[in-house]
Amino acid sequence: MADKVIVVDDEVSIATLLKFNLEQAGFEVETAHDGKTGLELAEKKDAVLIVLDLMLPEMDGLEVCKRLRQQKVNTPILMLTAKDDEFDKVLGLELGADDYLTKPFSPREVVARVKAILRRSAPQESAVEEDIIQIGDVKIVASNYEVFKQGERLELTPKEFELLAYLAKNKGRVLTRDQLLSAIWNYDFVGDTRIVDVHISHLREKIEPVTKKPTYIKTIRGLGYKMEEPTSE
Repeated sequence: MADKVIVVDDEVSIATLLKFNLEQAGFEVETAHDGKTGLELAEKKDAVLIVLDLMLPEMDGLEVCKRLRQQKVNTPILMLTAKDDEFDKVLGLELGADDYLTKPFSPREVVARVKAILRRSAPQESAVEEDIIQIGDVKIVASNYEVFKQGERLELTPKEFELLAYLAKNKGRVLTRDQLLSAIWNYDFVGDTRIVDVHISHLREKIEPVTKKPTYIKTIRGLGYKMEEPTSE
């Protein structure tokens, strides 16, 4: 059975075009043309990815994204926006979107981005070679895509898991934002590194004892980030 992708876009022509191209790529596609219907489809948790437009009737894409993450629906979300606005992009990422594309775009670009997100989200494509990595009170179980802190399972999105696993695999090594962008989002070009910063912020909220004084994921000013064993002060 083909993996299902949900496309939520109020422009019927765009939704139809994306549906055709994604089906040509081997996916099963279900479409919705307003945020409320899109949310109801996504809540079923039977899709591998959601392509979500920002500007929607009934309920906008940001609200749909926010509600899904509040309900612990961690299905990857590719957000589409007609606005070339940094605020909208960053807000979408902060609410839990995994990636975004700005309109206009080619359908092939959407299909390529969908495949890249799923490739990075698939357990068999884990960014770590070891099945279990323990750093401080944080345990990463790669084969199950699970993270525990002091024995309690954490809720991470696929991208958050991939980023944490990659940092853990490279413990003690400084990784630039561009390196992380390439490794986790599969971008072969220098892109918007703000997406990295937002996901680092999300991880810190979940694993750090004090978010503003990180002991696991350190910022290396002017360079990037480094994960290390926490030390008691």
